[in-house]
Amino acid sequence: MIILAFLSIVFYLLSLYRGFLIYPGFLMQAAYMLMRGIQLERLPLVGPHDTLFFLSSSLVAFAIPFTFSMKNKKQFINPVSVIASALVVFSLLAKAHNRPLPPVLKTYWFELHVSLSFFSYALFGIAAILGFLFLRYKEQETEAYQYKAVLIGYCMFSLSMIFGGIWAYLAWGTYWLWTPKELWTTILWIFYSLYLHARLKKEWAGKPSAILGIIGFVITLFTYLGVSLLMKSSHTF
Repeated sequence: MIILAFLSIVFYLLSLYRGFLIYPGFLMQAAYMLMRGIQLERLPLVGPHDTLFFLSSSLVAFAIPFTFSMKNKKQFINPVSVIASALVVFSLLAKAHNRPLPPVLKTYWFELHVSLSFFSYALFGIAAILGFLFLRYKEQETEAYQYKAVLIGYCMFSLSMIFGGIWAYLAWGTYWLWTPKELWTTILWIFYSLYLHARLKKEWAGKPSAILGIIGFVITLFTYLGVSLLMKSSHTF
């Protein structure tokens, strides 16, 4: 099964030369997650191994539709492929969580909360890539796509917070726990709320919003990895 993960890396790296190879790379990732899910009898969404791999595949899955209407697909596919490959490598270096889930995680509210969170992380990552492309090539198209990626990601992130609150209430009897992860999740939500409002003003469109989109993904990575690694929380990854 691990060969599928390695094949996905190979295809992603080859897509730097032949862009269409990003598609079989994604199929290899999807097959790996499907087989792992069948093996575990649950969604593989626990621990850094699974979440990094899921983030990588989500990044590619949401990037592909953007390529259909882009004029210059290659300059977008290349950074997506590199980041997706790096995430797969890091996931393979992390120990897989193969133990049965504790009762508190055996609920579809948990699965909805986590999957939507990582879908939104992937879209925020795509927005950051588009922001970099705009700053480099000055193509208005990429900045407009960045706004769309953030908007969709923001809606998913908001839903994930709602589902997370429901899960927390069922698990611990409260919708909110004052943990570092929840605090940084709120900071992230507020940041993208401000981004979306600022982007509606002409003076914030273009370079300012592109930079904000990049900063937002830095906050996203800290919320996902930094808090989990550096702070104690009821959340791990």
